Amino acid sequence: MRALALLACLALAAPAAAQFNINLNRLLDVGKNVKQATADTDEQEEIAIGSDMAARLLGAAPLVADAALQQYVNNVGRWLASQTERPGLPWRFGVLDAPQLNAFATPGGCIFVTRGLVARMQNEAELAGVLAHEIAHVLKKHHLKAMQKSAQLELANTVVGTFTRGNDGANRREKLLAAGSELFARGLDKDDELEADRLGVVIAARGGYDAYGLPAVLQTLQAMNPADSGLALMFKTHPAPAERLDALAKMQPTLDAYADLPQLAQRFTGAVRR
Repeated sequence: MRALALLACLALAAPAAAQFNINLNRLLDVGKNVKQATADTDEQEEIAIGSDMAARLLGAAPLVADAALQQYVNNVGRWLASQTERPGLPWRFGVLDAPQLNAFATPGGCIFVTRGLVARMQNEAELAGVLAHEIAHVLKKHHLKAMQKSAQLELANTVVGTFTRGNDGANRREKLLAAGSELFARGLDKDDELEADRLGVVIAARGGYDAYGLPAVLQTLQAMNPADSGLALMFKTHPAPAERLDALAKMQPTLDAYADLPQLAQRFTGAVRR
């Protein structure tokens, strides 16, 4: 837990010095930067921000040293991503060497699942369900929008005198990354998570997997002891598994229609549990 908890400490501290002489030009600069923080980010910048965030994640927990496993997870993830409206993103998938149960996505298509969560899965359909959930976050730009909102609030607060550096693009990127680091510790809004569940089920089915893969993982989490330290960050950053399952139950006709698709348990076992 200690490694992943480091993510909460990555936010950059605001300058300590205060400025009380704010002239009109200064106020205009602040307003301009607030507008930039909430403006649509182009795809190139989205990818760059996501790569920086991924580097921070890898600084806290490295990839599992198993090239075959990493290739397998990338094959599953990229196949799913190819079924979406953003197949051209530089999608990358990895298994973090961490015993906790969790999964992460960054803007632009970097997605990670922890070794602890993979160990609790039974088949490839479950892996596909989790990866598809994270892919949905990227498609809907959930993290990017939350980061922009957080950066907007922080930049707006500079009017009271805590903003002491230039309002350039580098400073904006810095604030967005700080907001992104906070998201890994705080989590997205509940509505974003439930939307990613719904879309993730559809993406997995579109890729040819049993649509009950993600619900099966949620049932596994629900059956575990909530006091388990390996679940602490997952439960802090996501709605309760029971709530997520209740929301997905509304899609039962869709789930049932794609429940007979392959689970690929043998292929999963061969790749993950060698």
